[in-house]
Amino acid sequence: MVDPHPRLILHVDMDAFFASVEQLDHPELRGKPVIVGGGERGVVCACSYEARAFGVHSAMPSARARRLCPQGVFLPVRGRRYAQASRQVMAVLENFSPVVEQASVDEAFLDVSGQERIFGPPEELGAAVKQTVLEAAGLTCSVGMAPVKFLAKIASDQNKPDGLFIIRPEEVQAFLAALPVAKIPGVGPQTAQRLAALGVRKAEDVLRFPKQFWQNRFGKWGDLLHDRARGIDPRPVVREHEAKSEGAENTLAADCGDREELKRWLLDQAERVGRRLRRHGRMGRTVTLKVKFNDFQTITRSKTLPGATHSTRMIFDTAAALLDAEKLPRQVRLIGLSVSNFARRANRLSLFQEPNARRDRELDKALDAIRDKYGTGALVRGRGFQALKND
Repeated sequence: MVDPHPRLILHVDMDAFFASVEQLDHPELRGKPVIVGGGERGVVCACSYEARAFGVHSAMPSARARRLCPQGVFLPVRGRRYAQASRQVMAVLENFSPVVEQASVDEAFLDVSGQERIFGPPEELGAAVKQTVLEAAGLTCSVGMAPVKFLAKIASDQNKPDGLFIIRPEEVQAFLAALPVAKIPGVGPQTAQRLAALGVRKAEDVLRFPKQFWQNRFGKWGDLLHDRARGIDPRPVVREHEAKSEGAENTLAADCGDREELKRWLLDQAERVGRRLRRHGRMGRTVTLKVKFNDFQTITRSKTLPGATHSTRMIFDTAAALLDAEKLPRQVRLIGLSVSNFARRANRLSLFQEPNARRDRELDKALDAIRDKYGTGALVRGRGFQALKND
């Protein structure tokens, strides 16, 4: 029996978002292989479809990307510009549904159930979303539509770039019969190999085994896998998606064992993280230090504070103390910090801490105001100057 009031979920995925923004801002780059991020020792953040034709993809070491595509145009990440473009896109989507869930900087889910009465059938609705995004932001996107979230996300990837793909309720089972199981979100390469060993290559192959079989092998995820193979995904589209942490990290231009140099990077990162926390009205109790050594071993160390904070000084002091506690047996390739465990308000500080806390709040407020008016590099704290200069 067909549900007389089926859900209709729309997933918008921007096409090669960072690289497309660069090509929008620099028309001379259109048609060229554009690769965003990486530097000499980092990784690719995004790349245009022209670069993908050479085998380049996101998260690839930039050194390998340069070997595969020596004619590529390598550009630094411009996070503020991409965030601005993202806000333009999300504002457009608000015109099509009162329930928009931003899943990342370049993708979102919309619950458009019943919106056909306003925008017409799914084909017309999807086309209207794509055209309005293009007119407002100058960027193309791919749209997928389906009765549930995970299928809408898969659908948006079917006809990239600038695509539209619709899975109607009566088409779900046929679609799953032909869908490679590796396309189901959460099925990574290792899991796909384990499934292939059981003869499971298509989503429908999962159903050759009962749910209990998958629960015994994969626990709760096995339960979810069985549901996905049946086209079941009860998750609603939710308007607010609260971030769980705020962080920053840098891959260093050269391996470093100098603690003072590493602390200069930490101060720069604490400035950025603290400023974002204050801008969004967030405070966190847990500060985490991340260190990647030159043999690519990565360690994380965390400390939970008595009260929540968005103070740059408190974030830096905590991360620096975590660094001081480590022996650093090898040179450091990457260093970063993050703040998590958010709380709505800070615990009241002791009388001994209060004067310093008040001073730090005023200093942060003053620096934020100056940087908002004159730019990030307008004023820096003494210890952080060298790190900022090299960033």
